[in-house]
Amino acid sequence: MPKPLALHDDRLFPADPGTRAIARRLYGLIRDLPIISPHGHTDPAWFSGNAHFGNPTQLLLAPDHYLYRMLYSQGIAMGDIGVGDRSGPSKADPRAAWRLFAGNFHLFRATPSWLWLNHVFVHVFGMEVALSADTADLYYDTIDAALKTDAFRPRALFDRFNIELLATTESPTDTLDHHHAIRASGWPGRVVTAYRPDPVVDPEHEDFQSALHLFAEVTGEDVHDWKGYLNAHRKRRRDFMAVGATSTDHGHITANTADLSQADAEKLFRKVLKGDFTPTEAEVFRGQLLTEMAGMSIEDGLVMQIHPGAFRNHNGQVFDRFGRDKGGDVPSRTDYIRALKPLLDRYGNDPRLSIILFTLDETTYARELAPLAGHYPVLKLGPSWWFHDSPEGMMRFREQVTETAGFYNTVGFNDDTRAFLSIPARHDVARRVDSAFLARMVAEHRLHEDDAAEVAVDLAYNLPKRAYKL
Repeated sequence: MPKPLALHDDRLFPADPGTRAIARRLYGLIRDLPIISPHGHTDPAWFSGNAHFGNPTQLLLAPDHYLYRMLYSQGIAMGDIGVGDRSGPSKADPRAAWRLFAGNFHLFRATPSWLWLNHVFVHVFGMEVALSADTADLYYDTIDAALKTDAFRPRALFDRFNIELLATTESPTDTLDHHHAIRASGWPGRVVTAYRPDPVVDPEHEDFQSALHLFAEVTGEDVHDWKGYLNAHRKRRRDFMAVGATSTDHGHITANTADLSQADAEKLFRKVLKGDFTPTEAEVFRGQLLTEMAGMSIEDGLVMQIHPGAFRNHNGQVFDRFGRDKGGDVPSRTDYIRALKPLLDRYGNDPRLSIILFTLDETTYARELAPLAGHYPVLKLGPSWWFHDSPEGMMRFREQVTETAGFYNTVGFNDDTRAFLSIPARHDVARRVDSAFLARMVAEHRLHEDDAAEVAVDLAYNLPKRAYKL
């Protein structure tokens, strides 16, 4: 017999009855607030074209590196679960791939994916039995049938999910056609973009040279001249702002920054263009561009996000066959105190600048990030991210950051996801964890419940809007 699937109303709340009751009350104030999703990687084409999503495998399984990295760790080939490689789309039968996933769904017990997917299964598709090998076809057929209806088109789901704003992320060479189409369509849903310049600021990126050529074509600037290169960034930032962008995003390997003289920056740029640079020089160049981007943010007001600390594509064979973002990234040790000092020495006290810092190195929460954000007016802390957006990771973040940075040097929650259907689930987890954390403080008489209620609303709604200038 299939196991029943039901989500307990008190999930993620404290076990102590008194504290749990406080958490329930706090959560009740925020559970239905509109979703602000100010940073993520969903596809703007979904909302411009508003076409039906594909089958369950295409929508829920093949794009989700949280899922196939776990399956791959258990010896399941990515091609067998619908992941395409550099030669083209996967040839796996979508139903067969789904059955393989369903038969191994137990691997995700106690992971965030378990929470998110079960939330999607119950609240989005109305499933009442658990996913397993025995129910794989029931799930596939139910989801596939739903996706063929107008109620499950992207814009309808956007409205159903009570999303007030959703930000996507595009590169400097993107034409932004989908965002222009969204704005011209008359649809009131607010989908904006964010400027992610990585391909044209990382000399070690495999597409750096080709991206530079496209960068020149899109901007009409001589990007092989230092001043023209910087002006091209300024132009593209204005283009992004014209379709709603309020932020930039920088996924650098480290948080290192640099503040070179113009002569030294131009000299380094010439070496980068020739491909005649060392790994150390590539790192200095990336660091210089972070400082340049901070200066541009002072000019145009875009909020700057820095996402360092991922040792990307650790599995070389997977990268060679499947490309980037295929589950082979690993958190690495990250320095912020020394790394950010050149940028902060130049701009750290300028109230016109706003930088949101993220980390994959949890050891830096109390030692580095909270003290920095608790002092420098330009700095705010992004939420627990990627490998740490679990209930435990969110709680560790609150416990280690709050005592030094408080709540108001953080920016609430953002989901940072490619998986559109999981957005409500991720925000629900964050709201429950924050309610649990605040309930404990109330129970310990460290906060009055009225104050905790105000903080809960701020974390869920007001702080993201304020931090991202929405």
